[in-house]
Amino acid sequence: MRKGAQLWLGLRERPGWGGKRRGAWRKLVASRPSPPHRTRTRHRARWPAHVTWRAREGIRSLRSGHLFPVVRRALAASHKDAFRVVHFSVQSDHVHLLVEGDAPTALVRGLQGLAVRCAKAVNRALRRRGSVWSSRYHARALRTPIEARRGLVYVLLNFRKHLRAAPGIDPRSSGPWFDGWRRPRAAARLDVPSARDPRPVAMPRTWLARTGWRRAGGAISLDEGPVSDSRERRAPRSCRRGSRSRRRGRPAGRDRRTA
Repeated sequence: MRKGAQLWLGLRERPGWGGKRRGAWRKLVASRPSPPHRTRTRHRARWPAHVTWRAREGIRSLRSGHLFPVVRRALAASHKDAFRVVHFSVQSDHVHLLVEGDAPTALVRGLQGLAVRCAKAVNRALRRRGSVWSSRYHARALRTPIEARRGLVYVLLNFRKHLRAAPGIDPRSSGPWFDGWRRPRAAARLDVPSARDPRPVAMPRTWLARTGWRRAGGAISLDEGPVSDSRERRAPRSCRRGSRSRRRGRPAGRDRRTA
């Protein structure tokens, strides 16, 4: 049976409805913006990942003597064959992790399970209910030796950024179990954990997290600190121009007419 044409009622179209318009998106509720909901970069097993979780407002400091042991036990119990936490640092309202995953699915499921485990442990310790993390986790793949070394410095020495602490090892991190510290001056002393303390992190298996990061500057000094985003940007224009000249077969820094 042939369908008839759609009837038109003759109503005047009302402007401003439908389509893209200003102010139509979901309003921001949290004080700090959440990581954008874009498709994450596909994870590769040879890349360690730097992951950040941020706690909701109103949660007691995660570095407190009441909550830190709880979070540390949750991190230590999260290791699996295909997912590992190799380094961590706990700050007052966020947690930094250096993790490894043998497959993209293993990394995502391992982080999801760890987030749930830590949230339940914090809620039990505080005798509360509800979510603990304010947003989805932020992840960044460390693909080169220099990125891996900067990631290690950022995670292990992050307390120098937030607490303005003196050079030393953060007791609220996996720094005491890290064997890549540069020997400090004679006046300084490394805080080595007791032999009876269980190791809360797994041994790294990726080349970058195990030994590859040393190619970007060697052992890490206690005087170092996290590098700001502005210092991680591209090289100056003069350096980039020289690299392009070398790629084209012309000597860098010379005039084109005299080359």
